[in-house]
Amino acid sequence: MNPSRFSIAALLSFSFLLFGLCELGFCREEPSAIRMKLGGFRDVEGSSQNNNALIETLARFAVQEHNKQQNAILEFARVLKAREQVVAGKIYHLTLEAIDSGKKKIYEARVWVKPWMNFKQLQEFKYAHDGPSFTSSDLGFKRDGHGMGWQAVPLPSHDSEVQDAANHAVKSLQLKSNSLFTYELLDILLAKAKVIEDYLKFELLLKVKRGITEEKFRVEVNKNIKGEYCLTQMEQVHS
Repeated sequence: MNPSRFSIAALLSFSFLLFGLCELGFCREEPSAIRMKLGGFRDVEGSSQNNNALIETLARFAVQEHNKQQNAILEFARVLKAREQVVAGKIYHLTLEAIDSGKKKIYEARVWVKPWMNFKQLQEFKYAHDGPSFTSSDLGFKRDGHGMGWQAVPLPSHDSEVQDAANHAVKSLQLKSNSLFTYELLDILLAKAKVIEDYLKFELLLKVKRGITEEKFRVEVNKNIKGEYCLTQMEQVHS
């Protein structure tokens, strides 16, 4: 056989073999490399303050679709966080709060949107963890549309959140005291509260007793999403 013809035949055989390997996937891009070509995640502005109409609409859509698919009765409450990713359209990753049988819970949802096709699809909806055990309405006031500052809690308050915050403050006061007498909570003279994202802040004016002495303290107490209380400020009031 002519050496030049043999070289051409060998080259053609090698080319066909290489093409076949590529077709079988050996020359394909790694999934991670493909994913890198997609848009990165970006936080959506205003989503945590619930003043983004599009995000709230998508969150409500996610809850409604989940209810249809799972025959559930979740009630949308609010959006906690939203991120978007540019793909063929956009994928929105939502962290939202919904009410399940009267109990607040946190869910994560993923919604795929193609605006030019009027297309929306719920891709994922899963439970994350329980939500905070408090709401503004639990304390006798409601959040307005422009956020919420300190709001007075009607007294006498029988709300367990206020009582627990006051008791925690007295216990913390006792731990900081060198007195042989223990502090006893006599009355809550003033109570204000505000909801800040995922924690609740109380400002209380407490009347306490130590031995035969009555004292007043102005305190601030936080309660986080896990239900844990923390005394952040304490000041004795002389009157």
